[in-house]
Amino acid sequence: MATRQLLNELLALYAAQGGDDLKLESVGGVDAAKRVQAGEVFDIVFLASDAIDQLVGSGHLDGESKVHLAHSGVAVAVRAGATKPDISRTEAVRATVLAAKNLSYSTGPSGVALAKLFESWGIAEEIQPRIVQAPPGVPVGRLVARGEVELGFQQLSELIHLEGITLLGPLPAEIQITTTFSAAISLASAHRAYASALLAFLTSEQAVAAIRRQGMEPATH
Repeated sequence: MATRQLLNELLALYAAQGGDDLKLESVGGVDAAKRVQAGEVFDIVFLASDAIDQLVGSGHLDGESKVHLAHSGVAVAVRAGATKPDISRTEAVRATVLAAKNLSYSTGPSGVALAKLFESWGIAEEIQPRIVQAPPGVPVGRLVARGEVELGFQQLSELIHLEGITLLGPLPAEIQITTTFSAAISLASAHRAYASALLAFLTSEQAVAAIRRQGMEPATH
């Protein structure tokens, strides 16, 4: 889901330049990987880099075709109009998490990394009853906007276009969680030449501005 807005923009640009008109389906990363593992055929799969590697290892994707698309960091948000807690330093983030009535993070790689961070701080057990797990495919920011959670952590790209929230900013550099999103062609694809052409476009200079507009950094620069 973190790459949904970006891919919609890039595929529209690709089609406008004479490229193929492609159908994009965006679901939570956990669900996407399960569908590929179950044998559902997609021409190209976009997921976190380690998830792509797992699908290469299980014989579903072509490892030789793998490309890196973008690096994406985690940001923090509260409901629009709410008090803005301090997240400028690691200690401030820890204090903010401990003070929050409840908090939420995704089921994807950033959420896994956050859980490990809280464990390393020695606060995982204390805050566990206050964690609201966002269902796969549901943006954490939506829970924040509805007032269901006080503090939300998610990929910046999933928060920057959402109404009803205030973006506090990215996590401090020393605890920032960066996910590299990659793509690979399915071994079962019947359209490999078309898929390769698209991946070449997505990793070209033409894609750089769009990637940065969506709160990410191009992985090829």
